[in-house]
Amino acid sequence: MDTQSLHPEQVDEITSYVDIQAPPPVGVAGALFVFGSSQVQPAEIATEWYRQGLARLIIVTGGVNRHSGFVAAPEFRRLLIERGVPDAVIRCEAMAANTWQNVEFSLPYLREAKAAGLPVTVVGKWFHRSAVHCLATLAPEIGPFHAVTWEPVYGGRAVTRADWPLIPEGERRVVREWEEVSRRVAGGSLRPVRLVGGAWRG
Repeated sequence: MDTQSLHPEQVDEITSYVDIQAPPPVGVAGALFVFGSSQVQPAEIATEWYRQGLARLIIVTGGVNRHSGFVAAPEFRRLLIERGVPDAVIRCEAMAANTWQNVEFSLPYLREAKAAGLPVTVVGKWFHRSAVHCLATLAPEIGPFHAVTWEPVYGGRAVTRADWPLIPEGERRVVREWEEVSRRVAGGSLRPVRLVGGAWRG
């Protein structure tokens, strides 16, 4: 889809749909579920949350990137430990090839968080809508969860909520996310979610 053919209202609709930002209440400690990426912002967020006493468990995910060979989870773990996060706090899922597997292969860690009474907060790209659907579909037992987000950089430009239609790589990724998630929800392979009271619920 060519975003130049979209009306401003359609751009707003897409942006609102894919935006997963839903931070937990101030001061509430829990478990962070960090979706894989070849960029380091997620590790920086997790480190800061740990230093503030807000991350009692950090689940890092992501196997080998088929394009770059980068393995997200072990690299995130290394960065976290390098920044002072104890290894005992970190759980590492390093086999997943996609968002669905990030959650599927991390189910034991999510159940650990649930058993410890730790609410879950996703750490992901702001437009990673499939992340919240996969979590709600595969791990409904964790109940409502939150999300904190970051803006990825492609070709030296940050893909923001305001600028994504102007950045070719941002436009491609955001529109693809919107189309794919909408299709999978309609087809029943992803559970619908809604944002209620500041938390995502399946």
